[in-house]
Amino acid sequence: MDVPEHLGHREAAEALPLVTESAVVTEVAAMDENRTEAVEGALEALFARNGVGDWYRDPAGEDGEGLQGADVDWDRVESRARDAGFPSDDLDALSDLVARYERPYPSLLRVRVRIEDDVPLDFAPGQYATVTFDGHPRPYSIASSPTADELEFCIRRVPGGTLTSDVFQSLEVGDEVTVRGPNGELVLGDPSERDVAFLATGTGVAPFKSMLDYVYETDRHVVDGHERDVWLFLGAAYEDDLAYREAFRELDREHDGFHFVPTLTRERHLGEWTGETAYVQRVLLEYVAEDAVDASALPTALREYASATPALDVDTRIDPGNVDVYACGVTAMVDQLVAATRAIGVPDDRTRFEGFG
Repeated sequence: MDVPEHLGHREAAEALPLVTESAVVTEVAAMDENRTEAVEGALEALFARNGVGDWYRDPAGEDGEGLQGADVDWDRVESRARDAGFPSDDLDALSDLVARYERPYPSLLRVRVRIEDDVPLDFAPGQYATVTFDGHPRPYSIASSPTADELEFCIRRVPGGTLTSDVFQSLEVGDEVTVRGPNGELVLGDPSERDVAFLATGTGVAPFKSMLDYVYETDRHVVDGHERDVWLFLGAAYEDDLAYREAFRELDREHDGFHFVPTLTRERHLGEWTGETAYVQRVLLEYVAEDAVDASALPTALREYASATPALDVDTRIDPGNVDVYACGVTAMVDQLVAATRAIGVPDDRTRFEGFG
């Protein structure tokens, strides 16, 4: 399946129209959290549950400093856990927790830039711009509404990525960046009486943040006096990986027709998460009207979710024949999201999607 992708090459980026060479950074803020203490506690509880002594504190046989020791050989720890007979679920949890423990902080940024007053930037909700900082261009979806007076971008740290490394280590308020664009075909359609479902993973939610802000600021959620149901299914590993989570929760509180459905695959390692935990395409099926889907016609991997009980108490369901679907995220995941929407009968002309990475 062809999933449109962001332009990523320098030549393609430089071919975009130049908006400005001197947009000024006005905000750089972390959206994730430093959860080192929580991860340490979860690791220690995992070891204790498996009857392990303190060998994990000093795997190299030297004087260790507990889990905070900079020289912990986590590969050796995981190897010893396997040799010790840890159950497969605990081995998976150990691997996830170690990856989170070693993840740099911050790993998710909100960056706002101000364009000169005399430079117009017209874009449709959902489009992206190419930002150049320290000589490195990179396309980012615009997370702010066209009604805002600044551009906002949601940036995930990419291990080894040239631009993201520079941004996370060096970008400061007052710095100047070059902005080119806009570009992209994942744009908000005209209002209709149909409901809307946004499906995203990770920073793929950025274009939908732009769309949602615009929809509710301009009252496009109401058509001919009828308030449409608007859904946002957002998948991530941990709760603090959910970009704009509080803004979406606020929309959910303010509007009866807006339904925010986050799903977290690893948050259970750190806390008492009671929400959804499966992949987005599977969670979507839980909220589809039961009489609208023939479960036997679905791919085997999806059938059980068509009849599963949703974790969230939402008193409405999605009608595949009366919904516009937008999907964005890592390309491999978007492929699966689009396949799922087609499997439940959403017409192709009512599905818009874009992938990256």
